[in-house]
Amino acid sequence: MIERLVVDTNVLVAAVCSARGASFIVLRGIVEGRIRPSVSVPLFVEYESTLLDPRVRRMHRLSRADVTALLDAIALRVHAVKLHFRWRPQLSDPGDEMVLETAVNAMAKTLLTFNERDFMPAAGKFGVEVVAPGAFVLRHRVRLDA
Repeated sequence: MIERLVVDTNVLVAAVCSARGASFIVLRGIVEGRIRPSVSVPLFVEYESTLLDPRVRRMHRLSRADVTALLDAIALRVHAVKLHFRWRPQLSDPGDEMVLETAVNAMAKTLLTFNERDFMPAAGKFGVEVVAPGAFVLRHRVRLDA
């Protein structure tokens, strides 16, 4: 099982956009229990609010029930992280701070995001490697294809 990683919301949005990309492979790995991401309450609330947004659901033809079922499946597989320390400000985008804080508090090795540049160099100060889903899937392909 792949653990000690944090998945940014943009990866989940990409996963519901297409069943052909690396983000979908990551999502499938989570739902099937091969990847166990670390998630804080604020980050999970962002997952929920973003995926339940009517514009996102309409764009990707998802019902509220579809999204709720997906979120329930994700919630069953995550490592819940309490945010004991706040490290703000570290990033240029205040909306990304909770993602980095989740990674730091989880002592995560990896942060999956499409916004790699937004997390650098701050993530490196905490020993967190920032990786795009495609690179992550290539690196862990054998374990993801189990």
